[in-house]
Amino acid sequence: MQKLKTLTAALLCASLLPISAAYAQTMNKADYQASKTRISADYKADKAACGSQSGNAKDICVEEAKGKEKVARAELEYSYTGKAADRTKVLVAKAKAAYEVAKERCDDLSGNAKDVCRQEAKAIEQKALADAKMNKEIGEAKKDAATEKVDADYKVAIEKCDALAGDAKASCVAAAKAKFGKN
Repeated sequence: MQKLKTLTAALLCASLLPISAAYAQTMNKADYQASKTRISADYKADKAACGSQSGNAKDICVEEAKGKEKVARAELEYSYTGKAADRTKVLVAKAKAAYEVAKERCDDLSGNAKDVCRQEAKAIEQKALADAKMNKEIGEAKKDAATEKVDADYKVAIEKCDALAGDAKASCVAAAKAKFGKN
């Protein structure tokens, strides 16, 4: 039971850590395809390694392999697109993978201990999913705030242009539109 708590705490902490900025840098399509192939090969190798085990140990091993693959695919997608939505998908994939492994580990127990173990695993998953949702909402709020800041700066620039006349005003407005991405 202590081993499960330690594992789930570690997985929860890992899922809450900010995703490295390195992931946010997009990659080219060839690297993306090569990485997809590597992830599939890693999954097959990890799953094959589970073949030597039996019983619940094998089930846990298979769930770990599946979770590792799902998280790797989500991280790859995020590194390819760099989208905030894909970053949230990484957090969700980590939460779900950790839950599936923890749930499988509970099968080694019986009676009330098994029920408690499953409830703890579910609670940890729900917390991680709530954090992912909060991260998504914070990301959207930041995007909205950034848009509002750009709009405010644009209005100031246009206001400054109003003090000018003729060609100077026209080129000032054109420069402001170009600088702030307005058409």
